[in-house]
Parts: sequence; structure tokens; C-alpha cells
Amino acid sequence: MSVAKVGSVVLDCPDPRALAGFYAGIVGGTMVDEGEWVDLKVPGGPVLAFQASPEYVPPRWPSADGSQQFHLDLTVEDLDAAEKEVLALGARPLDADDRSRTFRVYADPAGHPFCLCAC
Repeated sequence: MSVAKVGSVVLDCPDPRALAGFYAGIVGGTMVDEGEWVDLKVPGGPVLAFQASPEYVPPRWPSADGSQQFHLDLTVEDLDAAEKEVLALGARPLDADDRSRTFRVYADPAGHPFCLCAC
């Protein structure tokens, strides 16, 4: 028996509304804006929450002295089509050159790493 269940995954960032909009463009969902905090309620998934952090410093990936802190693995059916969409939304590639792998690594607009993973 578990002690708890995941209520939300929270990302610190300089602009919660902008980052929630970025992820809403990728995974869908409904944004609930509370100013310094924005929830993205994703159908069938956990809530993604975005918290204002004025002194936020993005992680450096890959780097031993700039920990990635955490990352999201986002499952997609077509890596090439999904890549085109996330780049148009403002993602930047971190390690997407190896087309033989089943995943590609990007940074969101606030610098958090995330992976597109083929299902």
C-alpha cells in the first residue's frame, strides 16, 4: 500500500504562465492561473504546476556541476513530427542529433530538460 499519490509535479521558473502555455501546447490540458503559481490540469495525468522563482537559474545539461534537477519524459508516436511542434513552441535541442535512438533531449523555454520518447 502506498503512503501517498502524486498530486502534482512542480517546476520553478521565471514566468509560470509562459511555461505552462509551452507545456499546454505539447500535452494539452487546462491552465488555472493563480499569478505566482499556474496549474496545468492534464487529462489522465498528474497536474503540472509552475511556480514563480525570480532567482531561478536554469540547469545545464549535460554537466556534472549544473545538475539537471529533474526532467520529463514525454511519450510520442512520431519523433520527427513532435520535434517540429516543440521547436515551434520554443524548445531548443540539447541532444537531438542522434536519430538512431528512441529519444531526443530538449530544453523548455526556462531551460528545464525534457525528452521526447518514441512509444
